[in-house]
Amino acid sequence: MHLSKKCSVFKVVLSALLIVALLQLIYLSFLSKFHGKQQRYRYSELFGGSGGKKNGHPEKNSRKERLRFSLSTGGIFDNSGQYRVYKNLIKSDFTTNHKPGSNPSSHVLALATHTTINNLHHLESLVERWHNPLSVAIFAHGQDVKFATALVYALSFFCPQIQSLVDFHLVCLSGEMASFPEQDREHFAGLEDCASVFSRLETHRDKYKNYAISGNVSYPNNLLRNVARGGTESSYILVIDIDMMPSADLHQQFEAMIMGRDTASDEVFVLPAFEIRHARKMPGNKAELVQLYQVGEVRPFYEELCSRCHAPTNYSQWVNSHVRGSNPLEVGYTLTWVDPWEPFYIGPRTVPLYDENFKQYGFNRISQACELHVAGYKFSVLSSAFLVHRGFKIQGEFHAKKDEENKRNRVLFRSFKEGLKTKYPSSSRRC
Repeated sequence: MHLSKKCSVFKVVLSALLIVALLQLIYLSFLSKFHGKQQRYRYSELFGGSGGKKNGHPEKNSRKERLRFSLSTGGIFDNSGQYRVYKNLIKSDFTTNHKPGSNPSSHVLALATHTTINNLHHLESLVERWHNPLSVAIFAHGQDVKFATALVYALSFFCPQIQSLVDFHLVCLSGEMASFPEQDREHFAGLEDCASVFSRLETHRDKYKNYAISGNVSYPNNLLRNVARGGTESSYILVIDIDMMPSADLHQQFEAMIMGRDTASDEVFVLPAFEIRHARKMPGNKAELVQLYQVGEVRPFYEELCSRCHAPTNYSQWVNSHVRGSNPLEVGYTLTWVDPWEPFYIGPRTVPLYDENFKQYGFNRISQACELHVAGYKFSVLSSAFLVHRGFKIQGEFHAKKDEENKRNRVLFRSFKEGLKTKYPSSSRRC
């Protein structure tokens, strides 16, 4: 009798366990189907057909249609005919909704940058720091053209700050064309929010080593800088590489400074550039930066690779200088350009364009700084603003053809300097 009761209890417990297991299987099956349905819905939202009323998101469908239209133009060729440029591939809400004369302060200063798809993940922290209009020119080649088109669209779809402030431009080889990514479903499974898009970009992180792009393709850095510059309507523009970070509150402080002084069209405002160890947190203000600088966690940009290229900034003077007026940002001191200085600067939108003959590594920025000098510009170093590059630049981390490219561009630079004599015949300045 006692054994019979035990058997009955055992059967009840076993039956209960089987029921629980069955319910779990049903629940997991439901979750799987629900997740799949959610993914199909998300994909339909992203890349489905047109018609705002049908899908219930008229503002996102209008973004989709604007992308379709941008792609349908086929882009334009650059002056060399080697590259195809899709200007304003995706416009920010700021650019789309801006009316002349409205909110003029937001048009004082814009940030312009350039990248390949493998460094686009840096955009997340850059937008978080900047909080103002940003123009990004992306170079893509081969399969990355399609990938870049889809991912920047996904960024503008899922990320509110990017949707609000970032304009995207795409550059590819002239023989390549970008297309609407509606047939590439397998690449975008799992894209359901802003974080998931940046996670996908992380998978392409460091795909290339510096400028070593597959297929022996040249990275047109100066063309990209000009495209990004041309994508903003601001009075002043700061052009940086995407893996650099400006000091916090730069936009607000520069606006206050520029509004309180007589502006000169022949003046650019230099931001001292630094490098920081990868493990360190990015400094937000000068006090934080100087503290890291004094213990060797931060050092001048390119200190190991080309210390002469930034030494004219006079880092010791900048580090030891203090703000004199009430504005936290002012001109600390003014310098005359000397070879081979290649400073990063905020300049009026009227400054000469970058020479697009320079590609890959070497002389692409110094050539433009040289032209500014010959054209009569003065270089005013800002008292407390700065840029920081993520990680120390060291010799062993560069691609194999760096020295070969530098040598080729050095020859081009000599020719470029001769051309400036013709372009500015009345200038007594040389570089």
